[in-house]
Order: sequence, then C-alpha cells, then structure tokens
Amino acid sequence: MSDGYVNSDVKDGIATVTFHHPKSNSLPGHILRGMAQAIEQCGMDPQVRVIILRSEGDKAFCAGASFDELVAIEDEAKGLEFFSGFALVINAIRKAPVFVIGRIHAHCVGGGVGLAAAVDFALAHEEATARLSELAIGIGPFVVGPAVERKVGAGAFGLMSATPATRRDSHWCERHGLFSELFSHVGTLDIRLNELAHELAAYSPEAMAELKRVMWRGTEDWDRLLAERAAISGRLVLSEFTRNAIAKFKAATAKRG
Repeated sequence: MSDGYVNSDVKDGIATVTFHHPKSNSLPGHILRGMAQAIEQCGMDPQVRVIILRSEGDKAFCAGASFDELVAIEDEAKGLEFFSGFALVINAIRKAPVFVIGRIHAHCVGGGVGLAAAVDFALAHEEATARLSELAIGIGPFVVGPAVERKVGAGAFGLMSATPATRRDSHWCERHGLFSELFSHVGTLDIRLNELAHELAAYSPEAMAELKRVMWRGTEDWDRLLAERAAISGRLVLSEFTRNAIAKFKAATAKRG
C-alpha cells in the first residue's frame, strides 16, 4: 500500500476504478499496468455498463510519471517498458466497449493530463488545472500526446507542450474540450458523476458500444503509434538533461518539505 494501489468494484452496472499513490497520485509502472488491466477487465464484464476512473485523496488527481521510477531506468528497453504503461491505459480506455467517465477533482500534471484526455467524459472541479510538464525535464508528452491533441486540437496541444511551466485553469480546459463539465464543489461533482453514470448504465449497451466506436474513429493505429511514442520517451529519459532536471526537482521538493 505504501507504493500505491489500484482497486476496482462493480455496483448496479457501474465499475469504479480507483488508483492512489502517496506522492500526489504519481504513476509508477505497476499502477499504470494495474489500471490498464482493471479497465480492460471491467470492459469485458457483461454486467458493466459504464466505467468511472478516479483517484484517492484531495490534492492532485494525478501528478504524472513517478520520478523515482524515471531515474531508475537504466536502458532504452526499460524506458520503453515504463512508458508503454501509459499506452496500455490509454488503449484500454479506447477499446473498452463502454464509456469511461473521469472524476478530475484536482490538478493534472504530465501523464495525468493524458488520463483526463483519454476518458470519454471528464467531470472536473473548478480548482482543477492541467499542465503538460514533460518538456521541462527533457522528454515531451509523446505517449499521451495523441489523446490530448484529440481533445484540445493541434494548436492548443502544441501550446501546452511548449509551455511546461504553465498551468491551464479549469475554464481554459473546458473551453478547449479537455474537461466536459465543471463544478464548484466536490460534492456537486460527485452528485453529477453518479447521475451521469446511472443514466449511461440504463442505455442499450450495444448502441453505446457502437457510438463509442464512432467517437474514437481514426485511432485504429494507436497500438502502433503509442508504442512508437513510448520508444521516443524511453530513449530521451536516459539523457543527462533529464537526469539533472529530475535531481533538481527532487532536491527542491525535499527542501520545501
């Protein structure tokens, strides 16, 4: 539990996949793979009509890739393996024959923005923000990029990618399609989340599966594309720039703590 977890449960046709990591819901490889597996299994369950993806805690929704795991990568093969975890989650959401709703209760950073973009509908708190931080540490939002660009468009994706220090507020995210709806209170967010999940669970599963295929049309090559992008990140993470940038960030974090 000290290194995080992924849980899932099903009730009334609604599957809830919950992830948590004590470091701002960051994502080590085992959480990425656990999340992908849980979403895939829920999608194959004939009793499941909709999936909710959420994280625990009241701080960040997701802080992106685990820096501890990034600095432990020793070669390109290990880098590919780690970043492929993001590809697995995105493709699991894409291929699930049911809609996936994201509960975005707080900030999204790096890969966390990718999760918010990959879900079919992202319901967010007004205090939630989004920041693609990867370029600042010498990588780039390569694996999550197709999911983010699909939601916000090429121009906004390029801007987010090239300004890694800038947090976009929730209203910017809603205007650009990253967030579907905004709520001023977490309680109101959860009420709407429950309402939407039950509404979707009451509809024809066959019709929803077909509608989801239509919504994701044009992404049929993502198994190959995201693997190629993971290889790019897996190579760049070995650079001296990235090693130094992560070390500086961790030192600054420790000093503040």
